[in-house]
Amino acid sequence: MKVFFRNIHLYLSLAAGLVIAIVCFTGAVLVFEKELKMAFNSHQYTVEAGTQRVPLEQLVANLQKEIPKAQVTSVKVYTDPTRSVELNYKDPNAPQPQGGEKGGKGGGRGEKARGEHPEKAKEAQAGAAGKGGKEGGKGGKGGKGGGGREATIQAFMNPYTGQFLGTYNHRESFYFTMFQLHRWLLAEDTGKLIVGVSTVFFLFILITGIVLWWPKNKKILKQRLKLKWNGGWKRINHDLHIVVGFYTALFLFLFAFTGLAWSFEWFNDAIYTVTGTENNRPEPPTAPAQEAAATITLDQAIAAAQTWEPNAEFYNISKGREAGDAVSVTAMPADAVHERASNQLFLNPYNGEQLGQQLYADKNLGQKVRATFYPLHVGSIGGLVGRIIAFISCVAGTTFPITGIILWVNRLAKNRRKSDKKKRKVAAQPAA
Repeated sequence: MKVFFRNIHLYLSLAAGLVIAIVCFTGAVLVFEKELKMAFNSHQYTVEAGTQRVPLEQLVANLQKEIPKAQVTSVKVYTDPTRSVELNYKDPNAPQPQGGEKGGKGGGRGEKARGEHPEKAKEAQAGAAGKGGKEGGKGGKGGKGGGGREATIQAFMNPYTGQFLGTYNHRESFYFTMFQLHRWLLAEDTGKLIVGVSTVFFLFILITGIVLWWPKNKKILKQRLKLKWNGGWKRINHDLHIVVGFYTALFLFLFAFTGLAWSFEWFNDAIYTVTGTENNRPEPPTAPAQEAAATITLDQAIAAAQTWEPNAEFYNISKGREAGDAVSVTAMPADAVHERASNQLFLNPYNGEQLGQQLYADKNLGQKVRATFYPLHVGSIGGLVGRIIAFISCVAGTTFPITGIILWVNRLAKNRRKSDKKKRKVAAQPAA
């Protein structure tokens, strides 16, 4: 029976090993993307706390002085007094985004446009009052490389001095290249399919790997739970594949399984089928349009949100695109179960009255399960420890195709030596 599982393990690994190595490597790079960006660009993300904050409308005006054509789509304000204010904007004069996947059926409200990094899309769109984006459901078509869509860029502003601190365009960054490799191998829909199929193969590789690892007795169990660093290079290679594979298999299986949600629509549909729920999200409310009526300021929206959700890590504000569209404020509770468990408040754009809300707690089971996939996929659901585990597991996953090939070659060489020895033994026997 183990021969059967070994053949499945081997041939699936040969077919998908290179893709698995690329996906695991890029996954490891992306685990600490946010922390690395903040570390290398601390002058943009952190400021010296002051006593008097500049009105948010003034920050928008200051940005437009620096970048006249900037069209601000959302404003993100942290409760941490040392954090800068982030303005997401679109610049018609900026180079149009190239590369990426065809826009189409998305995996979530914050990921409607597939060319966007999940976190970038969420920050720019989670608070949007735009219509039609269902979480985990169908999004709008954007064409290749986000055709017809302008790149969303982040600007950082000092909330105490109003100073422009710089910009960050995710689509022009090293991390976006890693993201494209991770999701579709820089090959759009074809690459996405290859990654998806390889991920399915990886699940079977992990399952058969555990079957092959399973020891017959306690002596072998001890050997397969500990690396033998003082052995020869073949033994070290063996242990790096077998022992490390055992310790990381469960985590890699979880990361691969959740990753299927971004490769196959049927997988997303199955989540709601299994949970007996539907992926229906109510449309954002609107107010009767009033000609020449003044709208509430960004600071008024923040004040209303702070009363509604006083214990939040940040507030992301977005004004509607059309007259009467609600002002949307997404708040991330400080005690949220994970980074996708945000709440959304809708305000009347003219008088600031509450028009409605969409709470994470009110989502159905299928929506809650789908919302956990990203934090599970990147390990953030376990905090810093979870990210470290994700990083180590992905680094290990990068090495498994290499150590596995070496094991296979060594086994072939060993079998060949046995066969040659048997032939020499038969040839040495006297004729009857």
